[in-house]
Amino acid sequence: MSSADQQEPSTLTLAQNARRSLVSDDKAYGYFALSALEEAGAVALDRLPYCLRVLLENVLRHTGRNDVDDGDVRRLAGWSPSSSDIIPVSFHPARVLMQDYTGIPTLVDLAAMRDAMVALGRDPQMVNPQIPVDLVIDHSLIVDEAGHAGAMNFNLAVEFRRNAERYQLAKWAQSAFERIRVVPPGKGILHQVNIEHIATLVCSDPEPGNETLLYPDTMVGTDSHSTMVNGIGVLGWGVGGIEAEAAMLGLPLVVPLGRIIGVRLTGELTEGVTATDIVLTMTQRLRAFGVVDTFVEFFGPSAQNLTVADRVTLANMSPEYGSTCAFFPIDRATIDYLELTGRTPEQIRRVEAYARAQRLWSEPDAPESLYSAVIDFDLGEVTPSAAGPRRPQDWVALADIPQNFQTQMKVEPAPAHDGISDGAIALAAITSCTNTSNPAVMIGAGLLARKAVARGLSVKPWVKTSLTPGSRVVGGYLEASGLQADLDRLGFQVAGYGCATCGGNSGPLADWVEEEIVAKNAVAVAVLSGNRNFEARIHPLAKANYLMSPPLVVAYALAGSVKIDLTTQPIGHGCDGKPVFLRDIWPSTQEIMAVLAEVVTPALFRTYYADLFAGDATWNGLEAPRGQRFPWNMASTYIRRPPYFDDLSGATSNPPAIAQARALLILGDSITTDHISPVGDIAADSPAGRLLASHQVARRDFNAYGSRRANHEVMVRGTFANIRLRNEMVPGIEGGMTRHVPSGDVLPIFDAAMRYAADGQPLLVIAGKEYGSGSSRDWAAKGARLLGVRAVLAESFERIHRSNLIAMGVLPLQFPAGTTRLTLELDGSELIELVGFENWTIPGETLQARITRADGTLTAVTMQGRLDTANELKVWRAGGILPFVLRRLAGQAPNIDEAAHVA
Repeated sequence: MSSADQQEPSTLTLAQNARRSLVSDDKAYGYFALSALEEAGAVALDRLPYCLRVLLENVLRHTGRNDVDDGDVRRLAGWSPSSSDIIPVSFHPARVLMQDYTGIPTLVDLAAMRDAMVALGRDPQMVNPQIPVDLVIDHSLIVDEAGHAGAMNFNLAVEFRRNAERYQLAKWAQSAFERIRVVPPGKGILHQVNIEHIATLVCSDPEPGNETLLYPDTMVGTDSHSTMVNGIGVLGWGVGGIEAEAAMLGLPLVVPLGRIIGVRLTGELTEGVTATDIVLTMTQRLRAFGVVDTFVEFFGPSAQNLTVADRVTLANMSPEYGSTCAFFPIDRATIDYLELTGRTPEQIRRVEAYARAQRLWSEPDAPESLYSAVIDFDLGEVTPSAAGPRRPQDWVALADIPQNFQTQMKVEPAPAHDGISDGAIALAAITSCTNTSNPAVMIGAGLLARKAVARGLSVKPWVKTSLTPGSRVVGGYLEASGLQADLDRLGFQVAGYGCATCGGNSGPLADWVEEEIVAKNAVAVAVLSGNRNFEARIHPLAKANYLMSPPLVVAYALAGSVKIDLTTQPIGHGCDGKPVFLRDIWPSTQEIMAVLAEVVTPALFRTYYADLFAGDATWNGLEAPRGQRFPWNMASTYIRRPPYFDDLSGATSNPPAIAQARALLILGDSITTDHISPVGDIAADSPAGRLLASHQVARRDFNAYGSRRANHEVMVRGTFANIRLRNEMVPGIEGGMTRHVPSGDVLPIFDAAMRYAADGQPLLVIAGKEYGSGSSRDWAAKGARLLGVRAVLAESFERIHRSNLIAMGVLPLQFPAGTTRLTLELDGSELIELVGFENWTIPGETLQARITRADGTLTAVTMQGRLDTANELKVWRAGGILPFVLRRLAGQAPNIDEAAHVA
């Protein structure tokens, strides 16, 4: 018997006392039982939110690693719904999920980190993922062509031509690093592929000399909509690529846990209401309530009755309402979904056995968990709706869209014209995993198309239509049902399998349409089944953008204008000359469910996912480099070694002083990461466009900013380059411009930043509420840092971007209540000194911002440092997470000679 076995239970850690066994399919498994904590008097599980149970298991299982101890377990177990305390949770995700726009730059950072290890004389092999990583290439699809049968093959061929270098790097990484898998282009959208196939719900790790260990499938993803997996009982959320790198390399992500909000679902949907209507209504309600930085969990009688397809739609838009997660626990509906999506019977039985044993299984009659607050949401009150024209939380009833457009876009009241004018729909896209993961709304769109074709309706000629599902399964069941043929007749042929329009890659409009919009200065509109509609995201010429269900996207493509009230006015006239109304072609729930039951089958999922990681001939023909270090090509305009590790000698005790700082920009409310780091087209006359042209890159090959994220020279020039950005330092000017002080010159933001850098002047960004909302893209923080921004002063921050700023060594500072850039009358002429951070020792301390105005007067403002955990303070002091991680790895690694000797 070992000495550990001889110890008294009182001397064992909570984790050592918690090891238990269960049996599934006659096989014994080990697990760390939460019930052991209950037996020890540490927690009462029955009233604990399910998402907290998953976190608690994670901390319990990692006791003894990365400084996690019994105190961390007890602190988390003692969470109270009535407490306002923030509990720092050391979260070790089981895996990382990446899309290519954020994932490929992450691989570039890892490659550069290996070079830095060599420069320090250390073994580069220490830079290796310690947990599984899946990279799904889904964001580079651009809808260059649409509306015809050959569009998908054309778009995929162009995608490969544009992105060959990036894809070669992904293939290199797959062979050079451990535990990385790559899903090639054309297979679907990462979140839909995740819920339909990759997610296991329960992980199983063989342990030599012991039982195979079971534990909850948890994850972080380099995309804000990673929360979609919450809908199948997997806890996870979006992070920036730099945080994902830390997780890959075995470090915990320290999550500040405060409030957990319960959403009690009651009532039943009325006929004609879709899951899209639910999530748009929910987004407006939760954003108004205020759930930023909270955990959200759904419960109640109607939560049990929601299909998993509806649940994942709700979970997907968690970043739009601002929460860290949007969790549904595992229950019978989850098991039904696993069966539908073709998981193996053994896996399904193991999931149920573990969830029941671990008290992660939700039963209809289970006691309600205790939450910090409860929001009651009656599904019976949801009505057909959309969101827009600029933000996903701006809910609007279907009947009110014409008035909403007129009011929000400030256009003259006028009826819809048969042609391009204000309100004309330029783009109608069925897109995004948010909705294409839901067979009910996709089949609904197909049935609406069938009925419209039968009545003789057609899409207006100025509308660019496209269909880009998030999974090849969707294409399979639309074909099997015959509904794809009806969608084809209206121009909704499949243009590819990827994010496309939802991610800003809508492609060009017809030349004549673009010319008319510009000539008439028309306020053109995009309608899409996506999750984001921020300014200039969807298409530069679509000034208004409305999110809506796939059937409504088809209906508006037929109508041609958002000035038509689809609840009272005809969509058009049929072949018999009679008016056709939306109600005439809207499919019933019974019709939808009949088709769904016939064509959406486990066999379909098994067929399309059998070759998920296999590439086509083009992919397989890409020659990738070999070796543990990446061979940088200095002539490349896609992939450059980033500068984050160029200075390896800096001390880690304190960042340098911030004195005589200037405001680079002064911004208003709801500045999104799209405003900060655009994803779409690179304008020819922009600093980034001029750089590419100087390298002899043809205009047609500029690609999108998202595809150039592995080239910091392009991306820093694209930071704050959104064409709809409004910088209050240059009133009346839209776009990436600012005023240089003291010269007064109005310059592109990059050019001004370089002038300040030449003078050694630190820079600040000053903003309003909800700074950094939107995507998880870390380039919104990387770009700011490379421009010389040392701190951001805002009224409030969105969670992911605040974390990303810290991860890049940029200090987030929050104005006190009642104090704003407006009350301070800031105009950019001021010099600002930040005093007091030198002595910070605990999270959440304050400093003084001493503002010296042009006339010499001094104003002092107490700013709160939004370093919410001790780990965030440590990372910021180190200059960001990349140098922090590098120094840690270098301290653990053997030198190169020792590593070679061991090998």
